Amino acid sequence: MLTSIVGINWGDEGKGRMVDLLSENYDIVSRYQGGNNAGHTVINDKGKFILNLLPSGILRENVVNIMGTGMVIDLEHLSNEKKKLTDAGVKITPENLKISDRAIICMPYHKQLDILEEDRLGDAKFGSTRRGISPVYGDKYMKKCIRMGDLLYPEQYRASLKNILSWKNLTIQNVYGAPEVSYDDMLDWLDKYAQEFKDYICDTSIYLNNAVKEGKKVMFEAQLGALRDIDFGIYPFTSSSSTIAAYAPIGAGVPNLKLTNVIGIMKAYSSCVGEGPFTVEMFGEEGEALRAAGGEYGAATGRPRRVGAFDVVASRYGIRVQGCDEVALTKLDVLSYLDKIPVCTAYTVNGKETKEFPIGAELAAAKPVIEYVEGWKCDISKCRKPQDLPKAALNYIKYIEQLSQCHIKYVSVGAAREEYIVMY
Repeated sequence: MLTSIVGINWGDEGKGRMVDLLSENYDIVSRYQGGNNAGHTVINDKGKFILNLLPSGILRENVVNIMGTGMVIDLEHLSNEKKKLTDAGVKITPENLKISDRAIICMPYHKQLDILEEDRLGDAKFGSTRRGISPVYGDKYMKKCIRMGDLLYPEQYRASLKNILSWKNLTIQNVYGAPEVSYDDMLDWLDKYAQEFKDYICDTSIYLNNAVKEGKKVMFEAQLGALRDIDFGIYPFTSSSSTIAAYAPIGAGVPNLKLTNVIGIMKAYSSCVGEGPFTVEMFGEEGEALRAAGGEYGAATGRPRRVGAFDVVASRYGIRVQGCDEVALTKLDVLSYLDKIPVCTAYTVNGKETKEFPIGAELAAAKPVIEYVEGWKCDISKCRKPQDLPKAALNYIKYIEQLSQCHIKYVSVGAAREEYIVMY
């Protein structure tokens, strides 16, 4: 079985929580894109963890975790993240964590360039996490990067680094007017982390193919959501990689394999970190109340998330481009404080109503068409079966399931591992 766990909306849907839950039935969990620019928050019997780079399966002792070919890896951040987990009693060894030799290294100068460009843009900024993701993906496609496998050959990465920096410093000095990046400093940085991670680096493509031949079950874990995808998201306010399920085998390093099923994750309401069009956004007291109820602050950055009503238009689009077979609905319990629950069922664009997700100028001009559903006004965190839920909560689930046109199989009613319901 090859399953992809993906976000339906703008990211922060609760993918890490669902990967942690469902990985009990899998042998391998593989991240296939992105870097440390998003956080997956997981709460289980070991405590509360925020994972930026490590796959969420790392919290299960019997699961092998893979950092795939499509990732960009900040080695310093990975080292710190690894230490936090091991200090909390989580086992991380070359046996349960394998890093693709083809994955790209996110260097300190990538972060510097990210910050310099966001500062230059001022009010026109993209809302970057300032962690170097856009610059490193840009360099990847310019073919001017160092890969994880290069760390096994010091003479090779030292020569590559010298050539790359002679090119990169042209931009840093002449475009941004910043001091040049020191070759010796960057070499020391690489040498340090090459020693720490050299035993984790391998050809994960061979490993995964052999595992599948042996009948092992593989879960692919995405970062962010469909609306942050570089091709299908709200460009240019997107990530710099493909968050789409169809990319999972490619980004994991096994483009020859085909997915068995796709599980999409979406919240019972909408949230969004960063800039860009967000049609359903709530403001003032209404927005603050929902943000507080949901604890909506970015796991990677701590930034307050923008929040709004459940967006049927965006969710149906996300489900389609992700090719979802079923959906997990998270944070239903957050809505328990509301008498009436708002749902965006359509957009109005330039005076015309539409149920299709627009792009560009039309998306920027879109206004939400809001309908209201009866709330349940009680604590549902102890519910473990569909029949335990109040009728109004069941009606809400069925309502958005019908409008989104995909079966909702899982519903989370709390942040802890066991606080969920299987609907069928």
